[in-house]
Amino acid sequence: MIRGFYIGRFQPFHNGHFNMVQEIAEDVDELVLGIGSAGDSHSKHDPFTAGERVMMVTKSLVDIDLVTYAVPIEDLERNSVWVSHVQSMSPEFDVAYSNNPLVIQLFEEAGVEVRQSPMFNREVLEGQEVRERMIKGKNWKSLLPDPVVEVVEEMNGIERLQRVSETDSNGN
Repeated sequence: MIRGFYIGRFQPFHNGHFNMVQEIAEDVDELVLGIGSAGDSHSKHDPFTAGERVMMVTKSLVDIDLVTYAVPIEDLERNSVWVSHVQSMSPEFDVAYSNNPLVIQLFEEAGVEVRQSPMFNREVLEGQEVRERMIKGKNWKSLLPDPVVEVVEEMNGIERLQRVSETDSNGN
């Protein structure tokens, strides 16, 4: 049995993430999804809570034939011990999946095998692009799995993101 690990902020969990999970599912029997920056929320960069992102991931992957575990991982401001922090918060895993150069470096230095996968329509399927569309009222729903759209709407996520992206009257 092979268990993989895939970390992301998932702000929000979009179709690129979903496609990555489908690719990973070809290689592993189980997958741990690390919900990165778990302590961050209610900002333009990180609008959704860890719990909301767990809902997004869990509801999106219900029909995929893969056992998955969503595990919140809080940030640690010491990269040299980050992998051991991740391992302490996660079920044991055999291989990590990432395209992030720092994450790859840290896992490899810790002796963890890292596999990369192709990016999926990266110019559009990117969290910042999705959030900007949400703020500006442009088409964002087509970039997310339907269950994520439902979660965002249930929590009034667009209103929250638009509000936390505003500046006060002094331009701050």
